[in-house]
Amino acid sequence: MFNITRLKARQARFLNLWHARSATRRTREVKGFVSSPEPRTIGSFARGRQLTGGNYLFAGTLIHAPDMTLWELTAPDGNYAADLHGFAWLDDLAAVGDARARDTAQRWLWDWISVYGKGKGPGWSPDLTGRRLIRWINHALFLLRGQEPQESHAFYRSLEQQTEFLSRRWKAAAPGLPRFEALTGLIYAGLALEGQEALADPAIKALARECAVQIDAQGGLPTRNPEELLAVFTLLTWAAAALTDVGRRVPSDHVAAIERIAPTLRSLRHSDGGLARFHGGGRGIEGWLDHALAASGVKAAQPDGLSMGFARLSAGRTSIVIDASAPPSGAASANAHASTLAFELTSGRRPLIVSCGSGASFGIDWRRAGRATPSHSVLCLGGFSSARLSEPDKFTGIETLIDGPSHVPIEMSQAPDGVRFQGGHNGYVRSHGLTHARTLELTQDGRGLAGEDMLLAMEDIEKKRFDAALDAGSLKGLKFDIRFHLHPDVDATVDLGGAAVSMALKSGEIWVFRHDGMHNLTLEAGAYLETTRLKPRAATQIVLSGMAFTYATRVRWSLSKAQETAIGVRDLSMDEPYFE
Repeated sequence: MFNITRLKARQARFLNLWHARSATRRTREVKGFVSSPEPRTIGSFARGRQLTGGNYLFAGTLIHAPDMTLWELTAPDGNYAADLHGFAWLDDLAAVGDARARDTAQRWLWDWISVYGKGKGPGWSPDLTGRRLIRWINHALFLLRGQEPQESHAFYRSLEQQTEFLSRRWKAAAPGLPRFEALTGLIYAGLALEGQEALADPAIKALARECAVQIDAQGGLPTRNPEELLAVFTLLTWAAAALTDVGRRVPSDHVAAIERIAPTLRSLRHSDGGLARFHGGGRGIEGWLDHALAASGVKAAQPDGLSMGFARLSAGRTSIVIDASAPPSGAASANAHASTLAFELTSGRRPLIVSCGSGASFGIDWRRAGRATPSHSVLCLGGFSSARLSEPDKFTGIETLIDGPSHVPIEMSQAPDGVRFQGGHNGYVRSHGLTHARTLELTQDGRGLAGEDMLLAMEDIEKKRFDAALDAGSLKGLKFDIRFHLHPDVDATVDLGGAAVSMALKSGEIWVFRHDGMHNLTLEAGAYLETTRLKPRAATQIVLSGMAFTYATRVRWSLSKAQETAIGVRDLSMDEPYFE
């Protein structure tokens, strides 16, 4: 059967290479920059050191090849190749900044020009070209220092050719982060390079249009991925700064998008400075979020209500972020998770309750597992996720979310001693006739969280579905599990004969989990998934299990700091090194 998706993908690849080769045949020369570009990216010193030592960790795969350059490696997959050709690793080498790091960066860049500069290889896509242009321009002074005229000539010629390619192909970038990358790269190059100003004007207007279309009233993206939102926000602030530096006006839609996103990111930031990990996003590089918010100049506080579909509770040293909306759908759900009503809790600098995270860098099985409801701190009914994965597309392999919650009512209010979140979703109504409702109450001092999970069959048709599901199980009840995934650094032990779990944080804080005694409490093995690691980290999860026999099932539980835990804790424990 004729497949439109496959045809479009093949056509896009063909047009990318055709325009790349056409653009690199141009003989027009750029002799320099209109003004000296200022680096705005943040790199990792530790990762830069690893690169100079021949340890190439990209997309979750480490290749140790100290005698090989990047372009001599055999990329294990497309994500690895994209990380190489996007040149974000220049940020890490520049963070080291010594002679060895500079020599490495220069050698790899000019090797790329030699091998791929004529329009060859996987790096000639609009988003990767935009990402690459930003890094080349950001680090131009670092790269050009001590170079001969012929190397400088090749550098500027390649910049001009890539800019020409991008001016032709940015429209082919997928909406969302890829298109923001392409347009920001084109703006950067158009404003910085001599004679390229005319290419910047259409990109400036197009970026403003994307801001109006892609950034919603809550300051969010359709993917609802917090880390992706931070990446887009960073690009917008860079583009705005580039315009301001040359005396150009930033379009109003562009400015408005930055002003909408900044308070949303503040809502999605835990008390330790990291982002909530939902819908394929990670915590973000350390310092990235704070740097981006400071660069934006937007001082607006966290908004009331939802931010990109997430609710936030905070008090004292405790922050809680809750996935309080229906999951993304359609193309926006390619990396989305079935995590409705899941929450994360951080105390001071230490995450306590987490999501497992994205397993995309560990293979297809881990990727699927990370997207399922049991990988989140939420109720799971009968082993079913609250949203299902579609069958993989025959040619792209993409699995979108289907049959997820369509109705997620929530209410946030003041509790007698703090703040309260109440929410529900209908993700299990179709299969089991049950609505999941969750209440979370955080005390005013942030030392205690009271939770209640309910399974309810409310309408007659829902009661009939519940009865049918109960009959199918020989009236043994419908099993449910409420999971609380713990960060790997948390040391958990069962106390009081199985009635409680004590959790010790590296800061010295002690938290205690208790429940109403009506259900089974266990500690089970878990996993914590990070793209910066070579394999999943071992972790622990608290599992509260029970059976639903009636139209209303209630489970009450609590998380609280032990009485001996001080109000203020001086947290001096060092985090683990990056590559362990």
